[in-house]
Amino acid sequence: MNLHTESEPQLTANMQVAESQENVILLDNVGVRYRIASEQVGTFKEYLIRRFQGQIKLGDFWALRHINLSISKGEVLGLIGPNGAGKSTMLKLIARVMRPTSGRVLVKGMVAPLIEFGAGFHPDLTGRENIFLNGALLGFTNDEMQEKFDRIVEFAELWEFIDVPVRNYSSGMAARLGFAVATDIDPDILILDEILSVGDESFQRKSLARMKGFRHLGATIILVSHNAETILEMCQRVVWLEHGQIKMIGASKEVVEAYQASQEPTHEPTQ
Repeated sequence: MNLHTESEPQLTANMQVAESQENVILLDNVGVRYRIASEQVGTFKEYLIRRFQGQIKLGDFWALRHINLSISKGEVLGLIGPNGAGKSTMLKLIARVMRPTSGRVLVKGMVAPLIEFGAGFHPDLTGRENIFLNGALLGFTNDEMQEKFDRIVEFAELWEFIDVPVRNYSSGMAARLGFAVATDIDPDILILDEILSVGDESFQRKSLARMKGFRHLGATIILVSHNAETILEMCQRVVWLEHGQIKMIGASKEVVEAYQASQEPTHEPTQ
């Protein structure tokens, strides 16, 4: 089990019970705080000068606060909420790319994160070269990537462009390649941030079918999407984040309907 923590309070009783029920992800009283300047500064040099002179005041911004959540092995969990609610921050904690300011995050198993499409691609390298680069970052050998190569390119539908530098790819092409590389594995935990909304309708259907395949194989999936139909079709349980805190958690239909109702504009009565 992998542990990320900067502050380690005792696990609450309900979290201890949850851990005994084959949970693969535990967030115990987690908070993430950023230090933000009170005013915008044009350049880094100007920032350093003004900070040294005591003219810059820093304030606290809590992207997440008091998050308690357990996710079971094989569960498909949806994560919804408005932009800026803290969804991406939570995904980064689970993906082990950042640490919490407070509380603790426990993750058990191999994680395949798809948070930023093509984030690991080098623009001057070709699609072919980037496949092997990303494979190495994921811990695969050159021989293993050779075996995967044809499947990846076939799924991404990029044979015609595979030896073209990625800087010449459209955002959709880069997203397809990133998805194909990251999902040609058997992860214990798969993290998806709006992945099923990229590409044309045909690619979206193919991506959704692959996600269902992972679900049937028992992978734990965390899915962020603004598409209510996708959330309802894929997820057993949904977490609604609002201003960095859990607003509601429960059965998919119940939480999605409550969230949608909260987003409907209110109309002032006519005089």
